[in-house]
Amino acid sequence: MAPSIRLSPAARSLFDEPLAIAVQGLGPRQQVTLRTSLRDETGELFQASARYQAGDDGELDLARCPALPGGSFSGLEPMGLLWALQPQKPFWRLVKRDVQSPFLLQLEVLEGHGERPGRLLAQAQHERAFLRDGVRRVPVRDGRIRATLFLPPGEDTFPGIIDIHGLGGGLFEPRASLLANHGFATLALAYYQFEDLPQEPKELNLEYFEEAVNYMLQHPQVKGPGVGLLGFSKGAEVSLAMAAFLKNIMAVASLNAPVVATCIPFSYEDKIIPTATLYEHKAKATNSKFLDYSDVIEDPFQAPDNQSLIPLEKAEAQFLFMVGQDDRVVKSEYYATEVCKLLQAQGKENFQILSYPGTGHCIDPPFFPLYHIGSHPVFHKRAVLGGELRAYSKAQVHAWSQIQAFFKKYL
Repeated sequence: MAPSIRLSPAARSLFDEPLAIAVQGLGPRQQVTLRTSLRDETGELFQASARYQAGDDGELDLARCPALPGGSFSGLEPMGLLWALQPQKPFWRLVKRDVQSPFLLQLEVLEGHGERPGRLLAQAQHERAFLRDGVRRVPVRDGRIRATLFLPPGEDTFPGIIDIHGLGGGLFEPRASLLANHGFATLALAYYQFEDLPQEPKELNLEYFEEAVNYMLQHPQVKGPGVGLLGFSKGAEVSLAMAAFLKNIMAVASLNAPVVATCIPFSYEDKIIPTATLYEHKAKATNSKFLDYSDVIEDPFQAPDNQSLIPLEKAEAQFLFMVGQDDRVVKSEYYATEVCKLLQAQGKENFQILSYPGTGHCIDPPFFPLYHIGSHPVFHKRAVLGGELRAYSKAQVHAWSQIQAFFKKYL
């Protein structure tokens, strides 16, 4: 019988779901190379490969067979061929703009373990989708709000989450769309450089974000009495500021947040939170010649009465701080630890820190490729963002399950 690839689910799975991969019909103990390829929406190619040896029965199940040294990874890693995907164009990040179409994953089985791939023995295609059947994508243009709401299937009410992305502007939908598959009404919120929103805001007006909270609470399918916030980087900083100043925020999951205002000050009613000073000269060159910017933000805990520190002691919400120990953009583990000490000193216990070794600034949903060297969001120079492939792949899966458990508990 000719070799063939067996996938489960067979034709289509959600991007954050595991995919079982097996090959049947090989010769006893036959050596093969498995290769995965995926093209992003701009046509850039991402690839991973691993070397395997079939069992005595000619079967190869990635859940039971370890990858041998010499490929993108080794050891027992059933999802390695997905999390080890890396761009062929250096420093390129896998981004999904249109969540209504899936990524197409190509799998190939090639003969032998050579530097050059051998004869093609089998191939398969598989769709990695962002929306479960029945999830609705609703563009929102309500008052000033520019956003997209994702609603799970059915007519029930669902816990409501606002998802806020980092610096770079625009409307970012992948994380919100994936969360909706798990039963959350999720609003992906843009706040600058999108449609008629400001291109270069002089300040971030928290009233805008308050409108988004009110929009969610007035929606017939959002279960009150409050909402959750999920923020990454600058978006996590925005989420913390919202929790400090706005009502009806029950839970905030923060991914690698500065706990001070950075780059753009916040305003609310008559209050302003000024930005912390950035000292670009404190950037360090690494031995790879890229810059490490983790020390450039002025330390808010060393300056008494620092005005740029977000006053989290005012917040009623529960906080989940998720931090990468190898974050080279923000000293996120230090910030989370110090801010939680301040909360503790005020007798508060509304916080939890999850700290991930070998994980850098980007903590994406599961199976997004590691993006560890890229453009710095402020200085626009090539920078180390941090992270190591295998540790990061484990952190993604764990953090994603913890985010869902946290929101289920508090919403």
